[in-house]
Amino acid sequence: MTATITAPSRQANFTGLKCKECGAEYEAQAIHVCEYCFGPLEVKYDLSQLAKTITRQTIEAGPNSIWRYRSFLPVETNTPIDVGTGMTPLLKANRLARQLGLKHLYIKNDAVNMPTLSFKDRVVSVALTRAQELGFTTVSCASTGNLANSTAAIAARAGLDCCVFIPSDLEAGKVLGTLIYGPTVMAVNGNYDQVNRLCSEVANTHGWGFVNINLRPYYSEGSKTLGYEVIEQLGWELPDHIVAPLASGSLFTKIYKGFREFIEVGLVADKAVRCSGAQALGCSPIASAFSEGRDFINPVKPSTIAKSIAIGNPADGVYALDIARKTNGNIESVNDDEIVAGIKLLAETEGIFTETAGGTTIAVLKKLVEAGKIDPEEKTVVYITGNGLKTQEAVQGYIGEPLTIEPKLDAFERALERSRTLERLEWQPVLV
Repeated sequence: MTATITAPSRQANFTGLKCKECGAEYEAQAIHVCEYCFGPLEVKYDLSQLAKTITRQTIEAGPNSIWRYRSFLPVETNTPIDVGTGMTPLLKANRLARQLGLKHLYIKNDAVNMPTLSFKDRVVSVALTRAQELGFTTVSCASTGNLANSTAAIAARAGLDCCVFIPSDLEAGKVLGTLIYGPTVMAVNGNYDQVNRLCSEVANTHGWGFVNINLRPYYSEGSKTLGYEVIEQLGWELPDHIVAPLASGSLFTKIYKGFREFIEVGLVADKAVRCSGAQALGCSPIASAFSEGRDFINPVKPSTIAKSIAIGNPADGVYALDIARKTNGNIESVNDDEIVAGIKLLAETEGIFTETAGGTTIAVLKKLVEAGKIDPEEKTVVYITGNGLKTQEAVQGYIGEPLTIEPKLDAFERALERSRTLERLEWQPVLV
């Protein structure tokens, strides 16, 4: 169906859309590309007005979800779609910190986000709330898995028709985690970039609300809440350094935007925050541009187990580059073996089972520490954006097997001794 366009009400603190390239301004409609220069559109806010009314206390009195920050999000309603998304744990990662030689390491754990165990629940909650305001009754997305899960789940909660598009080679857990909510699922024989191109045609033809296409300006704003929450959970302070995964680059840029907005309205004292990004070597167009000193992105064909961040032509890649450089951060990539090792390292030290995007981020964190690019004294926050139960295939064959025994004490004792012997051999140094 075609959207019915409405203007922001007096409850809204956003004033429209603005092109990030040429500055052209638009009404808050279901559009995402500038008609003059084809640059991406971004939501505008009246932050000077917000600064007069928003305090730490008004935020803390809000719901225990992303909607405590409703005034900073592009919705009009006072009753958004709230499925308990957000306010995920910020954990002091003491064991991982000791292993890496850091003193102040935190994990922002969106692997337990509601309702579908990834940060995508944030962006979809915002996008579908705005979709309802704009009159859409059918919603959709182009997804590498997590976004399809979130869109299907939150559409079901909101009573919206849903049709999602995914590459046909996604992990089984992510496919099942979408189908369970009853949407129409289109599995496309192609990579994410091909899926996205098809979805652009469908959006134009059918007039559906695609969260990451015609609703993208609103959708992407949901990621700012990962910045807001970290500030609040650190006792209303900014971190010194963040490390986050890079796919399209949107998450990375919006965390930074969230930091800047809280500074501008006076909720947190200003200070320099270094922003570093993580990519898989098999799909690292932003990392390659960073290392080569380029200010443009060369698209690549993805080939990595980290499918959730395998976007070969990242829409916000140049903006992620700019943020990393101007904050004295870094963008690094790691190979698939290092990604698996990162998943295991986080699980064995902090009890968090993350998917391949998180394994990438932990592996890059380790790489940055070893290269001397993270000061041990920095208060460093690492963003874990998805749950490992969705990508079990990635670690199968790398984590051993259970010891099968008879229900007898002597069988247990023999197996226990065998396991201890194997453990000693595993940690025995190799002499060369």
